[in-house]
Amino acid sequence: MSDWSYLSKLLHKVQAHSTVVGKIWMSVLFLFRIFVLGAAADNVWGDELSEFYCDSMEPGCKHSCYNWMFPMSYVHYWVLQITFVSTPTLVYLGHAVLIIHREKKLLERGQSKINRNGLKKPKYTDERGKVQIKGILFYTYMTQLVFKIILEIGFTIGQFYVFGPLFIVPSFHCKNSPPCAFHSGSLCYISRPTEKTIFIFFMLAVSGISVLLNVVEIVYLLYNRNQSAKKQLEAQPHALHAEQCTPTRPPWEATRNQYGGYPLLPLNSQAITHITSEDSHIHSE
Repeated sequence: MSDWSYLSKLLHKVQAHSTVVGKIWMSVLFLFRIFVLGAAADNVWGDELSEFYCDSMEPGCKHSCYNWMFPMSYVHYWVLQITFVSTPTLVYLGHAVLIIHREKKLLERGQSKINRNGLKKPKYTDERGKVQIKGILFYTYMTQLVFKIILEIGFTIGQFYVFGPLFIVPSFHCKNSPPCAFHSGSLCYISRPTEKTIFIFFMLAVSGISVLLNVVEIVYLLYNRNQSAKKQLEAQPHALHAEQCTPTRPPWEATRNQYGGYPLLPLNSQAITHITSEDSHIHSE
């Protein structure tokens, strides 16, 4: 069985930038797919060819009948499925890491605060450096969820197309696979068919749970997005009302403290003429 440590480390980093439902999906992927596949696949499917027996002595008949019954190894097919389903998540991780790198540069340059120069603040990360799924990152996250659903459904349908029925039969009559005899054929036996059947149903159930979790996560993200939009719309009228209720200071209010707390009222030209005439009359007397 292949080593999953490198893929596990990459997917573990995704948990820091995912939603609660995304973390549950990651746990399902680790526990019920990678771990179970790595621990039980060799025991259940390790003898699929060595214990495969056909009652024909013709050279090549056994391998021909095995290839006819199993066009592809189930284990290899599931490994391929896990790899492809995890790829959109890794693409999202790359995008999130790129955004975090840019946000860190903003913090290093001192552009994380809004100041008089109008410098930008981090848009996708908070004070702790945690990614907030919004903006273009929201669309990236939604896209990778849609692709995971498509890949899961595609591999499930492909399993029926490649392997046929879900149940593994204990024995079958192989007569349409040369070099086995065309008329008499050969009777072949499969080892531990019940365990293999249970394992197939288990992996299909986990695939269905994965699709369900992805759908729930899409609904969860859309619901949170709508709630945030409603809160912003509700906050706008209150902000406008507060601005309208704020009293405006007259232009002469700034000179109030300079002249004993009393504002200086603006004088028109007639008042100025009247004051100057009174002053001249006083001086003449």
